[in-house]
Amino acid sequence: MDGQDDLFARLARSRFRSRFRLNGRDRAYADSKGRDTILSHARDFVRQRLAPAAPPNDGRQTPMRGHPVFVAQHATATCCRECLWKWHGYKPGRTLEPDEQEQVVGVLIHWIDREMGLVPQAAPDTGVRRK
Repeated sequence: MDGQDDLFARLARSRFRSRFRLNGRDRAYADSKGRDTILSHARDFVRQRLAPAAPPNDGRQTPMRGHPVFVAQHATATCCRECLWKWHGYKPGRTLEPDEQEQVVGVLIHWIDREMGLVPQAAPDTGVRRK
């Protein structure tokens, strides 16, 4: 089992994480904006709300709904620095490097692609890294 398969298997076993799904409004939004725009939004949200060493309102910075990426962040445990540490191995208190940000974005877009019924692009390497 590779890193991505392991991550998604662990997420599926979490009662909390596995309950998240895109609703009709989220799907319609993603369809209307297109995958490239959703990917751009994911990059912006990760860079602004998750990548800083001490994000404002950490632990409460990601709404539970209102955008497909927000739902994906909760489903994939990429919603706050504590979840990133617990599930993905990225220690809090330091800025995420650009390649780490792209790893997180890859997990998000993979989850959204699955929810939208799309065949995911090349799967991200989501192996745990403890720094």
